Amino acid sequence: MSDIHGNIEALRAVFVDIDALGVTDAVSLGDNVGYGPRPEEVVALLRERAVPSVMGNHEAGLSFASRLSWFNPTARKALDITRSLVSADTLAYLAGLPDHLAANGLRFVHGAPPRAMNAYLYELGEKQLAGLFRLYPERTCFAGHTHDLKLYVLRGDTVEKRRFADGQAAALEPGVRQIVNAGSVGQPRDGDHRAKYLIYDRNEDSVAVRRLEYDIEKTAREIIERGIPETYARRLGQG
Repeated sequence: MSDIHGNIEALRAVFVDIDALGVTDAVSLGDNVGYGPRPEEVVALLRERAVPSVMGNHEAGLSFASRLSWFNPTARKALDITRSLVSADTLAYLAGLPDHLAANGLRFVHGAPPRAMNAYLYELGEKQLAGLFRLYPERTCFAGHTHDLKLYVLRGDTVEKRRFADGQAAALEPGVRQIVNAGSVGQPRDGDHRAKYLIYDRNEDSVAVRRLEYDIEKTAREIIERGIPETYARRLGQG
């Protein structure tokens, strides 16, 4: 899961789905906070469920003053309000998040491998994308940050970009390296307002996209009530 962005209603829907499906392990790809109205509750639920997380650019912006230059004025205002909505303990937890995780032959980052928090995969040229794969050993990497769902497959010196089909698991090709962009739980920007997360089946080496309805109106109302820029409330209904 990635880019929850303080959206507790979307995250709760994800955990209901996870539990119903019997999923055993979960990882967050960062940006658990920012834009949304309930950052404290989101972090508390992730910690309660023992979900490991990498640091996203929003966590970095809260933790390091030098990273604030990454954000435009609207996003910086949302980040300032986020800071007022979280406890000192949560701030300390977020500041201690790692810039990547690796387990079971998989790598997890926020922006782009090997450990970038603020790089958008879609902004990278063909040679830059292909070059990423030389920077880390794992065959499969999961990334977030773009709020979009996409699969990047390395073929020789070029990178093929694919969309995920609805309603079916996509088998990953054996012997081929890929970066899987996980979309967004709490602030999607792919034209579909539903919360998104991925299920990776280690036995089948496949990825399935889950799309979930949740109470968007409640979350949007709370964004406005807490003084967070209204643009982030509008985006919830637009996808």
